[in-house]
Amino acid sequence: MFKKILIANRGEIALRIIRTCTELGIKSVAVYSDIDADSPFVYSAYEAHALGGKTSQESYLQWRKIIQIARETGAEAIHPGYGFLSENAEFAEAVQKAGLLFIGPPPEAIRLMGNKTAARELMIKHNVPTVPGTENAITDPHEAQQVARDIGYPILIKAAAGGGGKGMRLVEKDDMFQEALAGAAREAMAAFNDDSVYIEKFVEEPRHIEFQVLADDHGNVIHLGERECSIQRRHQKVIEEAPSSLLDEELRQRMGQAAVNAAKACGYRNAGTIEFLVDKHRRFYFLEMNTRLQVEHPVTEMINGLDLVEEQLKIASGEPMTLKESPTSYFGHAFECRIYAEDPENNWAPSPGKIEFLNPADGPGIREDSGVTQGSTISLYYDPMISKLCAWGHNREQAARRMLRALREYQISGIRTSIPFLIRVFEHQRFLNGDFTTRFIEEEQDNLFGERETFAEAAAIAAILVQEEEKKQVRVAPSVSATANGSPWKMMHRNKHMRRS
Repeated sequence: MFKKILIANRGEIALRIIRTCTELGIKSVAVYSDIDADSPFVYSAYEAHALGGKTSQESYLQWRKIIQIARETGAEAIHPGYGFLSENAEFAEAVQKAGLLFIGPPPEAIRLMGNKTAARELMIKHNVPTVPGTENAITDPHEAQQVARDIGYPILIKAAAGGGGKGMRLVEKDDMFQEALAGAAREAMAAFNDDSVYIEKFVEEPRHIEFQVLADDHGNVIHLGERECSIQRRHQKVIEEAPSSLLDEELRQRMGQAAVNAAKACGYRNAGTIEFLVDKHRRFYFLEMNTRLQVEHPVTEMINGLDLVEEQLKIASGEPMTLKESPTSYFGHAFECRIYAEDPENNWAPSPGKIEFLNPADGPGIREDSGVTQGSTISLYYDPMISKLCAWGHNREQAARRMLRALREYQISGIRTSIPFLIRVFEHQRFLNGDFTTRFIEEEQDNLFGERETFAEAAAIAAILVQEEEKKQVRVAPSVSATANGSPWKMMHRNKHMRRS
């Protein structure tokens, strides 16, 4: 196992990886931007080094500087987390050329599965079901429109070089096609510097279900079951759960085997995710592969009793992973809610600012992966996710009740958050019945949006009033109070970690 690794990321995922390293006795090296100098992950790492800059381009995407820091600190490997450089084949190759190990898949697999048309061709070759559509990127507008007519509307136009909903357009009528094609190409160029697109048949009443896969250098390739990711807005996941309420054992076995076949087809190593769409007839189709650790990995950990970061470290260091075969049963049910600094009532506008008060939920079955604390500032420079709130139960009903309780308990002020919206989802009978598709938020927007004070908002306001009243009556020493410079947590750790460059 490694003695020291560098984490080329920030926020909650950096802190998540640091915690596993600490448990395993591995020294962790954090890198940080000017904006993140006082973030919890910086103070939790064994040592931390400044990248400088504010934007991603000035900091976390400066891979040459990151590799240089790794070599200077004696790190043996680099963990990319998710986002930023995690699916950058050029970075993975550069890490290897520098004599370091990349805690992720081979660069060839990243490059192959990162191109949607190439991945689609490979899946067809290895008999993994794919959505009807073009096998290659289409550049001629007239040819593209004829393909759409042959497949039959509705269809999706999708960027060939990336995902995340960028460069994607739903086209329901022929006279909408050319405008949608031009818009998708422009957005793809802006997001991926590549305007090539391809066409797929739009799957009716789709459910978004993905399988976690692991592969090591000892010939073991397995899956750890599925995650349901159908609660989305603009193709961005909002709530995830494991296992899915849709799958029975027969369908789970078939989809799991298809996921394993997909990983084998591209010579995969380490942790990855095979994403599928399942239609109203329970037919499933390959969507894409994410060649990294997923944001929603905690729900898979909770039902399998595994630490996926530990598995990544084992595989990257050449050790066999813990399991040699895919599990046939799982422990209970788990949900994950992504809590964002956004205002759902205002078209999900970002809500940057300082977190004035924070008292996260706790109690039986609750896990929170967060990268902030009281006094932290949510910046416009990075993704506005505050934390990932997870709830586990013996079954889906209990897990949902626990999540609803946790969301109502969660106290935060100073910024707007998605918590009121999430509460409404977990109060909605269709969601509780498992009766939803990827269009759930669009179909139920009248019930999910609208001004309404929630228990969480009222509790947060009450807590702040109590806190202010206590300040008037008792003078609290700066070392144990929230100060203008940050939280008590930061103050306690400020003198502990003096290794920062």
